[in-house]
Amino acid sequence: MRVRALAISAVLSVLTALLSLAPAARGSNPGDRPNLIFCMTDDQGYGDVGYRRHPVLQTPELDQMAAGGLRLDRFYSAAPVCSPTRASVMTGRHPNRAGVFRWGNALRPQERTVATLMTAAGYRTGFFGKWHLGSIRADRPTSPGGHGFEFWYAAPNFFLNDPWMSAGGTPVQLRGEGSMVTVEAAIEFIRQAAQADERFMVFVWFGSPHTPHRATAELQALYADQPEQLRNYYGEITGVDRAMGRLRHELRELRIAEQTLLMFASDNGGRPGDGAEHHNLRGQKGQLWEGGIRVPALIEWPGRVAPQISSVPACSVDLLPTFLELAGVPIPDDRPLDGISLVPLLSGAMHTRPVPLGFWDYQQPESQAMVSDAIVQQLQAVLEAGGHGEINEGRLHGPDQPWEDLDAYPGHSVWLDNDWKLHRPANHRFQLYNLADDPAESRNVIAQHAERAEAMQRQLRQWEAAVIRSVRGADY
Repeated sequence: MRVRALAISAVLSVLTALLSLAPAARGSNPGDRPNLIFCMTDDQGYGDVGYRRHPVLQTPELDQMAAGGLRLDRFYSAAPVCSPTRASVMTGRHPNRAGVFRWGNALRPQERTVATLMTAAGYRTGFFGKWHLGSIRADRPTSPGGHGFEFWYAAPNFFLNDPWMSAGGTPVQLRGEGSMVTVEAAIEFIRQAAQADERFMVFVWFGSPHTPHRATAELQALYADQPEQLRNYYGEITGVDRAMGRLRHELRELRIAEQTLLMFASDNGGRPGDGAEHHNLRGQKGQLWEGGIRVPALIEWPGRVAPQISSVPACSVDLLPTFLELAGVPIPDDRPLDGISLVPLLSGAMHTRPVPLGFWDYQQPESQAMVSDAIVQQLQAVLEAGGHGEINEGRLHGPDQPWEDLDAYPGHSVWLDNDWKLHRPANHRFQLYNLADDPAESRNVIAQHAERAEAMQRQLRQWEAAVIRSVRGADY
């Protein structure tokens, strides 16, 4: 079999044909359930948006979303690197529970995902962009399809312009600026669902602004007075912004904007060496300091979410329970969830977070290097050979592995209780910060608040023990 590279118009034709195979009557009584779209960038720093008064960066679409919707100024990624955060979105659980410790780790087939639950509830579900949670082969349990998405255009890792993706298991090459062609593929899916009056959940996970940065010439020209590195970095973010604008415009053209919750966030913090701006936040990508896990986040839902700025801690683990409640789907209670529903936050009724958040950057097993375009091309070669052969699909850490070393509590963990943040670094010397007074985490106040610190240490250890039970398969 010979699979040729496809222009975006041909890609959309393929998707249209796939959509026509879906059951037509599933969404006949959608009621008040909203459509749900979650867009996520790759390594965008907390301050890498115009609405946070960046002196150079142009993000007019995100700025409009911030002005007209819910601006989450204390939104956290569940992990400081990409694959774990993606696992948290899918499961509502800390990624370590599912064996997704580092980038390139696959999400266990035993996990129950938001896509599986939403599909069962009658939503059309589509995935577009960077997967990085396992396979891109149609018949594998760690593919987007294996984890519940009906339709998908998946890149194994971050991608640049003219990206190769797996369209439900078929290799294709999209032609154009990376963020825009990803959104265009998603829009065709959205258009088909809207025309059929069916509710949908769509994930658009961009490949930008992950290094190496390769903005188009047009986007680079917007920053002609900047060094080459920043021309590319800023250009990629503006490319994402334009793609968000294309998506927002289409929702209005289809007259479904008021029926659609649109969320935007980053998967973790950026790296200042690449150009990321974190203001005064300590740390960067790969670290549990604020600069590594506090990310830009916005929710737009015209007529349903009033303009507001929230400082309530929220996290990527909260998306599954939030989306399920909005869709009227019971939230499973047969295994531990780390997230909570943010539905009260949407109306301004949540002023503090009712339960703390745990973070644990367990840095072993090792990460899995994955070059996106090369992997899709490997898949093409395998298919041309009759489907025989293996490709790089990420490292799967199952519950049947020994895991004795987890009892030593390796790595860096955090317990976040509203303004109070307790760190247990790898050296196990606890530190306590009050983020309301010290967002830069520069003044360790553990000596002044010993009783509070001791209580938080007990809670953290109880949570870590529960995570270890999950790693070992107690939840399945």
